Amino acid sequence: MTHDGSDPEKLLPLPPVTFHILVALSDQDRHGYAIIQDVTARTDGALTIQAGTLYRSIQRMLEQGLVAEKRTRPAIGEDDERRRYYRITPFGRAVAQAEARRLTQMVKLARACGFVPGKA
Repeated sequence: MTHDGSDPEKLLPLPPVTFHILVALSDQDRHGYAIIQDVTARTDGALTIQAGTLYRSIQRMLEQGLVAEKRTRPAIGEDDERRRYYRITPFGRAVAQAEARRLTQMVKLARACGFVPGKA
């Protein structure tokens, strides 16, 4: 099942793992283990996604139309045939952008009431 042209805002707020997976796929297609490595690196080890959590999340994201499984594979010798590669869809990018806007607004609110240092 893919999205039906619905408003990206309807999926918000995103589960944090979903947002991190979309961020990991924002700049290149990746297989599952590479997604796990990317999330760990981008969060300086603060978040490590377990394989079971990753693949449950990816299955849901496939159903929502946020990601798609790539049909083409890397060159022979650069690939393991057991790996599945994923890419962010245009709808997934729109949802991630909507979530980023939502998070930005939340930080503004937190700053305004003194929860986060910085300008309001």
